[in-house]
Amino acid sequence: MRIPAHSVCTAIRDDIVSGVFERGSRLPEEQLARRYGVSRVPVREALRTLESEGFVTTRRHAGACVAEPTEREAADLLEIRMLLEPMGAARAAQRRTDAHLKVLRGLVRLGQERARRGQGEDLRSLGGWFHETLAQASGSPALIALLTQLRHKIAWMYAVEQPAKPMESWAEHGAIVDAVARGDVERARALTALHTERATAAHRLRRPERVRTSQHPVNTASVQH
Repeated sequence: MRIPAHSVCTAIRDDIVSGVFERGSRLPEEQLARRYGVSRVPVREALRTLESEGFVTTRRHAGACVAEPTEREAADLLEIRMLLEPMGAARAAQRRTDAHLKVLRGLVRLGQERARRGQGEDLRSLGGWFHETLAQASGSPALIALLTQLRHKIAWMYAVEQPAKPMESWAEHGAIVDAVARGDVERARALTALHTERATAAHRLRRPERVRTSQHPVNTASVQH
């Protein structure tokens, strides 16, 4: 059975994000094919996709390598997210379904409960699910794809500190859901903008000594819209 390229792409991306493949390291097709138990064809297709997303770059005489983003490129991702997350919430206020609201409210209840108990690791996962569901509620495939890509790249480049006051953070989530439920576009946008700005302050570059400060061409076309 032929393994779909998108499955190989997900596996390679996950290994890049988790640090299995370090920035700048080579990605030989033959070695990747052995690692994932596939032929070189889906590996080649996956590397092309990852290059379009900015995770991989092609170097003369070296072939495919893990990209090495600069600090400026990393900072750009957070700025782009601060623009797109509020847009997604505003569209969710217009397009959300009852199913989206049910999931969002359930996540807020769980988040508030875990916050009271001080279960930080659960909060990290729940927060990711909340923002993913909010993006899905926007009903915009292009926006959903961009936000998903941003989440992967931000997780790759940044470590995120837990909120000092997690109950307040989840109260903000609840207020966003209330605005989305009422169809209040501008309030959903404003609350999400404030929430995203506060969350951005908790991001710290991973291994800053490994993030180059010199400018070098890296394919970031996928997030420059």
